[in-house]
Amino acid sequence: MIQQALESKIENPNKTLWEKGDFTEIASLMRQSGQELVTHLGITSPLRILDLGSGDGTTAIPLAKTGSEVIGIDIAKNLVEAGNKRAREEGLSNLKFQEGDACNLQEVMDHSFDLTISVFGAMFAPKPYDVAREMVRVTKRGGRIVMGNWIPNDPTSFVSQLLKISVSFSAPPPEGFISPMTWGMKSYVMDYFAKTGVKAEQISLLKDTYSFISPDKTPADLIELLGKFYGPTMNAFEAAGKNGKVEELRAQLIELANSQNTAVGVGISIPATFLRVTVDL
Repeated sequence: MIQQALESKIENPNKTLWEKGDFTEIASLMRQSGQELVTHLGITSPLRILDLGSGDGTTAIPLAKTGSEVIGIDIAKNLVEAGNKRAREEGLSNLKFQEGDACNLQEVMDHSFDLTISVFGAMFAPKPYDVAREMVRVTKRGGRIVMGNWIPNDPTSFVSQLLKISVSFSAPPPEGFISPMTWGMKSYVMDYFAKTGVKAEQISLLKDTYSFISPDKTPADLIELLGKFYGPTMNAFEAAGKNGKVEELRAQLIELANSQNTAVGVGISIPATFLRVTVDL
């Protein structure tokens, strides 16, 4: 039993990270963009859809409102519980959330879904080749995979800049760590899927924008929320606290948020560029 627990921790190093804070506090600022992304998908008839790294349903709930049968899988138990609560409140009997690891969807049968989608979710799983393999395995032939991934070092990507600053204050990653930001780079995306047998002509990439929106919060409020509820930023503040650099970290993040806020007057509207990956199987 002890060995099984140790193996579980090795297989799921991000579980503690994403259960650390209440990500629903951050997701509440992303609801409108979730609906916009689903609209872009152009779903005209009900599908069977997997939302991988679903959080509490920012994308899954508007997907379910198309009439589709949606399964949301997330590694964080608290987010699964929050998602199922939201589904009940919305009266969506066609939406269910469950715990699972994007690197090993062992309870999901081959070719189960017409559409597999992951918006800033599966990119954070520690084994990208396994993630690509699993997404291809569970998607029907003739179906498609759609991912939204943050782009590294893109000055128009708020989150990639946020993560870059956070990493600079955090402890070095463990040996063998593969940055989740590789999912925002064409060469890596092509390689991850190539190993599954997907051909380059089946993959399309384009830049899109996701936004953090609130009519009554300031950029400083957003950074406070991220520091309390977003795992990577929480870790950065903890590390900065040990080195007496909390105020330096906070100042850099607030400056970033202020520089990218496009709202006029009160409120925030902070766009974040990402890479939209579509794989036609």
